[in-house]
Amino acid sequence: MKSSLLDLLLIFLDKISLLVNLKLFGIPEDDGGTVDNDNVSYFKRGDLLEVPRTLFIHYGIYLGNNKVAHLMPDILPALSDNACLTEKVVTNKRLILGVLAKVASVRVDTVQDFAYGGRIIVNHMDNSFNTKPYSNEDVALRAEKLVGATSYSLLWDNCEHFVTYCRYGIPMSFQTEKFCKTVKRIIQDQRSVFVSGVSGLVLILCMGLEPFTTLPSLLITFILWMAS
Repeated sequence: MKSSLLDLLLIFLDKISLLVNLKLFGIPEDDGGTVDNDNVSYFKRGDLLEVPRTLFIHYGIYLGNNKVAHLMPDILPALSDNACLTEKVVTNKRLILGVLAKVASVRVDTVQDFAYGGRIIVNHMDNSFNTKPYSNEDVALRAEKLVGATSYSLLWDNCEHFVTYCRYGIPMSFQTEKFCKTVKRIIQDQRSVFVSGVSGLVLILCMGLEPFTTLPSLLITFILWMAS
């Protein structure tokens, strides 16, 4: 019995590690293009800037004069028309609520506010595209035309889609692709069905045959079984 429980725990930790190792979606290797966010003289108008965060990578287009255009989820513009409030740096609380409400805008901030203390990688994505990037001036003009309120989806319409559209004419997200591949691997592993079923059974035994525990447990197990 102890051995079975240990096996289940190891499988569960294996699944969690897949998502954690994504860094929610993966951080590019430093290939010499990393720049301190105070060294703005290095940037050229139209450069694609990347800032690795804890769980994801944030992207923007450099416009010159220490300004960056970037797509940012933010709940505040939906609640207030006060420009003095909305122009302030987006806090984590505003960002998370914006993600949940799918409210976002392409905004212009200083390089320092955009980087939020992180290191900046310049034009790293050029190595991943077969398509030649537009001229830097065209990239900046495309970004400037999109400044303002915009649609948003965490996976299908995010800051990476914005910069790839501006620089290459193709809106896409390597982070989303990597995330979806990892989720697919987890779903297709039939051990996930077993872990889900056992977890649901334990939850039912602990909390009783209540609809809010029984139905989700059965539904999740069924979906994993049909998809595996």
